[in-house]
Amino acid sequence: MTDADKVHVVVGASGGTGSALVRELVGRGRRVRAVNRSGRMAVPAGVEVMAADATDARRMQEVCRGAGVVYNAVNVPFMQWRESFPAAIDGVLAGAGAAGARMVFVDDTWMYGRVSGSMTEDLPYRPVSNKGVLRAWLAERVLAAHTSGRVRTVIGRAPELYGPAVESVLGRNLFRPALGKGPALWVGDMDQPLGPMFIDDFAHGLADLGEHEATLGKSWHLPTPAPTTARGFLDLLSAQAQRPLRVLRLGATTARVLGLAWPVLQEGAEMLYQFRQPHSVDATAYRTAVGPGQVTSYADGIDATLQWYTRTPSRPLTAIGR
Repeated sequence: MTDADKVHVVVGASGGTGSALVRELVGRGRRVRAVNRSGRMAVPAGVEVMAADATDARRMQEVCRGAGVVYNAVNVPFMQWRESFPAAIDGVLAGAGAAGARMVFVDDTWMYGRVSGSMTEDLPYRPVSNKGVLRAWLAERVLAAHTSGRVRTVIGRAPELYGPAVESVLGRNLFRPALGKGPALWVGDMDQPLGPMFIDDFAHGLADLGEHEATLGKSWHLPTPAPTTARGFLDLLSAQAQRPLRVLRLGATTARVLGLAWPVLQEGAEMLYQFRQPHSVDATAYRTAVGPGQVTSYADGIDATLQWYTRTPSRPLTAIGR
């Protein structure tokens, strides 16, 4: 039996990436175990749901038993990053290692810092934020587990995400206003190259990494459409929603002031530099090693996201990212 034929365990299955991964794996006919802290979530038929805290290494070994692939889609609230994220990574590594499974780590591009063009995997880590420093350290920790022979690991990276259940700069602050609920908020340059990724495409790429032995031990940028700009994305969003979209642009100083009343924004303010520079990835290496991937057009991705926001009530925001 190959790893792909065994159970695929998604840790952090309630988040935007985790829930998309569950759907993607079910669509591939895989046996799926969805893990979150509560043990309660809506899942497709046949998916096993288990409760576990990713920081509990012993419990992770229990929920990963029988796994061929473990996907680490854990997203910790910003205010708990330094306290909880390293322990969560170690917990999932322990679970995957005990099962003899490979571990796919869900990642972003924050460790690269300031860039002047599309990001490639060979860029040095030069973080300019506390969260970027932590992301760099976590990525090194994940790949070190592979190098040491402790756990077979691979990292999948995306730029800014958008889509159903995704909390990001391209999330509720744009899509709810497009449905007539206040002004859209944007936090950077409207005309810098921007290459966001639709969440289902990210899940597809992560699942591919979980099934390709040759990708192990490396970081990969997953395919996106050709870059647009914030202005282009918002114009398309307005057209898809069939209503004018009023855009309120926030600078870094304004974001920090608002953060005094909104802790999540305060924690995220240090990341806003990304949207004052080119923000897209080069997935040439992935396309060469794995294939073209799944790439949803901005029009189709925006339409699917609008439909989700139309039928989904608002909920408190605790984190931004994966």
